[in-house]
Amino acid sequence: MKQAPHLLKISGIDFRIHWTFILIIIYIIYTNMQAGLDTTQIVWSVLFVLSLFLCVTLHELGHALAAKRYGIKTKDITLYPIGGVARLEKMPEKPQQELVVALAGPLVNVIIAALLIPFLLDSNIFSGEQGDENVLIIGPGNFLPMLATMNLWLALFNLIPAFPMDGGRVFRALLSMKTGRLKATKAAANLGKILAVGFIIAGFYLNPFLIFIGLFIILGAQAETEMVKTQYWISDLTARDALMTNYSKLDKEQLLSAAVKLLIDGTAKNFLITDNGLPYGILSRDHIIKGLSEKGEKTPVHECTETELIYCNVTTPLNDVYELIQKSRASLILVRDGEQLAGIIDVENIAELIMIRSAGKGDTR
Repeated sequence: MKQAPHLLKISGIDFRIHWTFILIIIYIIYTNMQAGLDTTQIVWSVLFVLSLFLCVTLHELGHALAAKRYGIKTKDITLYPIGGVARLEKMPEKPQQELVVALAGPLVNVIIAALLIPFLLDSNIFSGEQGDENVLIIGPGNFLPMLATMNLWLALFNLIPAFPMDGGRVFRALLSMKTGRLKATKAAANLGKILAVGFIIAGFYLNPFLIFIGLFIILGAQAETEMVKTQYWISDLTARDALMTNYSKLDKEQLLSAAVKLLIDGTAKNFLITDNGLPYGILSRDHIIKGLSEKGEKTPVHECTETELIYCNVTTPLNDVYELIQKSRASLILVRDGEQLAGIIDVENIAELIMIRSAGKGDTR
């Protein structure tokens, strides 16, 4: 997927807006027209949505600036129709630091709401004078009070103790102060799944959107648990521990037919391509399939090879290697011992190492 268009940069953080964001504007305009609102009312509604997403952006900026305090960079902040996403390099593992980073976002919304409280108190949006049918019609009289209210709801919603919401990370950080990070993650994930089931059930009776939220929580909780499990089992290892020294190689002038034979005869899915014995590139199973469909098996492998190579050292912590693979989406990483190529590492090998280490052992820390 292509990166979302760049908007601006603040404190070294790129701000982007995904093209699908326009869908929510179209939806607001369409529903307001269907409700019979005039042009002025529709414009106010669109301005309100844009203002709300500005608050969401500030929420994510709160996370980013808090993380920066602990030396953690933020790649970018992107606006989607469902909200904003700050891509941190990683979440801090120290409970106190994670607590600060997790709370920073909702705190921004609370501050915004506090600044707008005078407008909320002076309004009559909760008095019933407007009539229920007019509460959601945005205009100059209720714009700021409604913005204050929505910021309070954003803060409360994000503090639900379930991954991937901020509240799930707050809950884990608090538990981690007394128990291990993995155990705390499992507890927070399980609580999130219970709440998610409640959202899904409620969705059938109240609002179908709650079903989507429930599924979102379940997937997020599962992904967080798996990530922390991986970090736990390889936290004391280096690249040397996961090194593959017996791996398949092909010269760049060999044909795809040779790569197909290697693919069929063995279990390897990624191959090192060499040029006069030196690393030249990586040929993955996907590269092979694409090359066969577009060029045929008589094509030299170098025409289908990814030539951007990523290296690490045998002493590099395996957690760092795993993060490098995830960030770069590389098929495999080349490992050096000094100036010599010691071997390679790929995701499958790390997964096998985790399975071996976890077999028959407890997983609490």
